[in-house]
Amino acid sequence: MADEIGKIAEDSARGGFFLVTGTALSTLIMAIASIIVARFLGAELYGQYTLALVTPQLLFLFTDLGINQGIIKYAADLRQKGESNRIIKIIKYGTLLRAATGIAIFILNYALSDMFASLILQRPDLTYYIKIASTSILFQVIFTTTTSSFVGLDKTEYNALTANVQAISKALISIALVLLGFSVAGAIIGHVVSYVIATFAGMALLLIMLRDLKRNNAQKIQNSSNDLKALMSYGAPLYLSLLLTGLVPSYQSIILAFFTTDVEIGNFKAASNFIALMAVLTTPITTALLPAFSKLDSTTNRKVKEFFKIANKYTALIILPATFLIIILSKEIVQTVYGSTYQSAPTFLATYCLIYLLTGFGYLTLTSLFNGLGDTKTTLKISLITFIAVTILSPILTQNYSVQGSIASLIIANMAGTLYGMHAGKRKLQIEFDKHSITKIYITSALSSIPTLFLLQLARMPNLLNVATGGLLYLLTYITLIPLTKTIKTSEVRRAASIIQKIKPLWYITKPILQYQQKIIGITTKL
Repeated sequence: MADEIGKIAEDSARGGFFLVTGTALSTLIMAIASIIVARFLGAELYGQYTLALVTPQLLFLFTDLGINQGIIKYAADLRQKGESNRIIKIIKYGTLLRAATGIAIFILNYALSDMFASLILQRPDLTYYIKIASTSILFQVIFTTTTSSFVGLDKTEYNALTANVQAISKALISIALVLLGFSVAGAIIGHVVSYVIATFAGMALLLIMLRDLKRNNAQKIQNSSNDLKALMSYGAPLYLSLLLTGLVPSYQSIILAFFTTDVEIGNFKAASNFIALMAVLTTPITTALLPAFSKLDSTTNRKVKEFFKIANKYTALIILPATFLIIILSKEIVQTVYGSTYQSAPTFLATYCLIYLLTGFGYLTLTSLFNGLGDTKTTLKISLITFIAVTILSPILTQNYSVQGSIASLIIANMAGTLYGMHAGKRKLQIEFDKHSITKIYITSALSSIPTLFLLQLARMPNLLNVATGGLLYLLTYITLIPLTKTIKTSEVRRAASIIQKIKPLWYITKPILQYQQKIIGITTKL
């Protein structure tokens, strides 16, 4: 059993690494490209470009159907069982179903572009741009289905590759067309064409992989609707969960518009932009854990319990220190990017980050657990509880406490959803939390803040230098305290090293840290 858990942990770490690096690099490329395009277009034209993408991006939410996560779950599960023929069918049916949905939504967006421009955006002159942008829906649908297939097949490096192909294509084409004088239309065409290029690149890689699967599988692929039914049954609750989750930001924006000022909303938006960067860490982790849990037999509670305890602990080891670091450096981070005019944004950022303190209680791992084991109805219940709590609390708290009240409603709502997930996990799967280690991670993450706080109080350096030196000091303190407090043991460091050694790029980065921690453990053992 230990070998099986170790292999799954190794695959999960490998997948997470490529997803994190791919997401980080593509995010950086698109951020730089956005800044360049924004500078050349100017505020007014860049605003038109942003608004033209609103309805295609909103309607894109309705194309998911839960199929992407279904492909990840079933591809990983069937790959573990060696049923290559069914993997091919799952990916084929999932892609065709999403493509059909994408075509329908594209036609809807294109046909009603006049109405969307006039009634929703209050800008009839954007109709032409919305028509161009609507084309991206179809290709984005196929692109995301392809990248999900890579995750399920344990080829996350292809996911990272295609994501960066899309980002680079968008950057180069958009900037070039804007410079050539195509203005807003050029920026939108760059957005559309980037998905066209990335979709063809991804599909080419996927077809090669599926051809190899078919060649290595002697069984004839039978025409059956059972796999499609399984995919739809699995995906339907996730689809509803996605819609509920997607509605929360829009609902909160409406509530903020009623009870707060434009200045406060601007500060909140600035803080939200930094919170979005946390997704560079959290989304790859939850995505990598989905296929990992899918490989476990839900009837074998012991394996599920053991892997969940490991996954939750190591997720907390990564996310909690990152959360504390952003909280203590919130002022310096905001002022470095936006300047001192956004006075409330640091407070909003620090408050918003508190939501990630739920990580030790399964905030990021519980949904991957339930989705991986096929219990998507529980995931829907978690989303429903969260949505209902936000719906009730947001207007009450926002009216009384402004933006801070809105953030508090989101934190309380997610806490309620997470607590239900904990209860369901313990009741259905008898999952356990490593309470002793998790408590130490919280304490260690908090204590690691002290040297950085002293530095910020005593040093008089530019904000960018404060962020750099403060971040390094926090990291050094954290990786020192973790072994000193015995939050991780010698066996865990060795297990981590044996897993990471097989991921060469990650090994070069973490090797000095693991060796340093092993020396500290050795010294403390002798004392």
